[in-house]
This record gives sequence, C-alpha cells and structure tokens, in this order.
Amino acid sequence: MEDPEIRARHVGALIALSVAAFIYVTSETLPIGLLSLISRGTHSSLSSVGLLVTFYGLVVVVASVPLTQLTRRVPRRHLISGLLAVFVLASLGSALASGYGLLLLSRIVTALSQALFWSIVVSSAAGMFPQKVRGRAVGLVFAGSSLATLLGIPAGTWLGQHFGWRASFGALSCLGLLAMLAAAWLLPTTKPGEGEASRGTAPDSRRYWLTIAVVSLAVMGSFASFTYITPFLTQVSRFPLGALSLILLIRGIAGVAGVVIGGRMADWNPWTAMCVPVAAQALALCALYVAGAQPVAAVILVSLAGLSFSAMTTALAGRVLQVAPGSVDMATAGSSIAVNVGITAGAFIGSVLLPALGARSTALAGGLLSIAALAAAFGEFLLQSLPAPLEAPVLTTTEPA
Repeated sequence: MEDPEIRARHVGALIALSVAAFIYVTSETLPIGLLSLISRGTHSSLSSVGLLVTFYGLVVVVASVPLTQLTRRVPRRHLISGLLAVFVLASLGSALASGYGLLLLSRIVTALSQALFWSIVVSSAAGMFPQKVRGRAVGLVFAGSSLATLLGIPAGTWLGQHFGWRASFGALSCLGLLAMLAAAWLLPTTKPGEGEASRGTAPDSRRYWLTIAVVSLAVMGSFASFTYITPFLTQVSRFPLGALSLILLIRGIAGVAGVVIGGRMADWNPWTAMCVPVAAQALALCALYVAGAQPVAAVILVSLAGLSFSAMTTALAGRVLQVAPGSVDMATAGSSIAVNVGITAGAFIGSVLLPALGARSTALAGGLLSIAALAAAFGEFLLQSLPAPLEAPVLTTTEPA
C-alpha cells in the first residue's frame, strides 16, 4: 500500500501540473482578448497581433517531436520544473517587451516550452498513480486547460483592460513561478523509461495511428464550427452580441464536466471513451445545422459540442497510455501535433465556407467531419480481423546498441 505522505505529495504534484496546464493554455490564446490593447501598445496592426497566436501554434506543431526526442534522458521533475522556469522568464519578457519583435520572440520561447510540456505531462501525471485511476489523474491535468478557457482568458482580458496588457503576462509569470516551485518540490525524480506509464499497456502501432486519424478529424470538425460560433449565433440563432459571453460561459462549464466524464470513462474503456464523445459531437453539430435557428436548441447543442470535445481530448490521453507503440512521451507528442493540425485545418475550412455558404454551413462541415472521425474509429473492428504486423514498433526513443 502506498505511503500516505507519498500519495499526498503525488496529489500535490498533480495539482501543480494542472496549474501549469492552466497557464499554458491561457498564455496561448490570451492575445485574442487583448488584441486591440497589444496593437496600440506595440504600434502594430491587429493582424500582426493575431499572428502571435498563429506562430505560437505553428511552433508547437513543429517542435513537439524533436524536443521530446532531444530531452528523452532528462528526469521528469527536472525537465518540468525547467520548462516552467522558461515559461516564467518568457512571460516576464512578454510583459517587459518594448516592441512587437521582442514580444514575438518571447511568445516563441513560451511556445517551445509548451510543445515539450504537453508531450511529457501525460506520462508524468499517470506514472504517479495506479493504472485503475490514471484516467482520472490525467483528467485533473486537463481540467486545468478547460478552466483556462472558462476563467483564465476572461480574467486575463479583464486584467489587461484595467491595468494594461503587460499586467496580464506579468500575472501569468507569477502564477508560473508558484507552479514551478511546487513541481520542483513535489514531483518524483523518475528517470525516463522507468515509470510504469512510460510505455503503453497494450502497445499497437496500428491502433495508435488509427487514434491519431480519429482525433485529427474530430478536432477538425470541432474547430470548423467553433471558430465561427459568433457569426452562427448572431446570424442563424439571432442572439444579440451581449448574449454571447453567457453562452460561451455555459459552454465552458459543460467543457469542465466533459473533462470529468472523459477521465472516468478512460479508466473504464479508453476506446469507448473516445468514440462516445465523437458520436455526441457529430450529433450535436449536425443537429445545430438543422435546428440552430431555435435559440434554446442552439445553446443546448453548442454546450453538448463543448462537453463532447473536452471529454474526447481527455480520453485521448488514456487511449495513448494504452496503445502507445513505444515511448508514451513520443506518442503524446504525436497526438499533440494531431490536435494542433486539426485546429488549424478546421479553422481554415470554416474560413472558406463562411463567406461562400454562410455561417450555417460551418456546423454542417463540423458534423460531417465528426462522422468521418467516428467511421475511422470503427476501423478498430477491422484491425481485429487482420493479422498482427511484423514491423518493429514505432515512436520509440530507445537507441541501437
């Protein structure tokens, strides 16, 4: 039986990781809420400030796998506390940046630390707990990212509006310092490859790549619709602009509930935990296309879509812990890339459809992409009828002798 003191330290470390997820997700999208303030403060255009978010996501996509491979020998406690130290300094650099160039450089450094953080946090969190509760442990980390959307970004926007945009980044730097100190004190010094969650419990390269395809399509579907939810709610559902913040708050609360549901389902059956939210998202977005003109139905369906997305991304971590064909860290880096590619591609698809076919078409596109993701998920049954592959496992970080 685990020593109560050790268990308490692990719970404290898990909370520190959740706070770290909160500040990273808040930092990534905070410029959206501070767009005009940063534009005036750095004497740059609104589109240039928007690129602070675009470049951030691009860095995460490009850097995740190389950085994970490069740091594969560094103990997790040292690596995570070091990443948070980089976050603290880079966020402070954003707060003190004298111009757009220095702000962009600080954002790129923050994105580099985030790329590696998301690659290693799942195995780090799961490795501290028995297998039967790992889904819930990872769910607590993802709850931090959901709370960033619900609380972090609105709070950062409010702080920037009242005390200047630099204060928002300064506050994130202070919060990052607390998370760094807690991680350095509480996280176990586990060497890479030694933890129980460093390898998949049922490694399977075919199921892993099928999971990557499912999540890419599902995220694409979610963001084809959600990126343009404002014109949908104002033009199709006929809500006034003033009502949007309340609707998005309701969606955010549903997203937090989705994290809890996804974590618990992942402990029960990781594949089902992914498929059920994808099916619910497909239903919600297709129904939004049909019934989105009804205000009450629109709020319910937008909330269901938010709950489904959060449940799916939380369950994704549990699925990777199960089928990772080599290092869980490398497999998580691959899933992080899949999510970010889905976000970018989904937003692009919506941007093409919006002027051509109107806001309603974005919900239909999201629903169809979600149906495609669900169809891909059922490829699991086809894999069961095929012989096991003879090729060596992929995504491993072990080196030849």
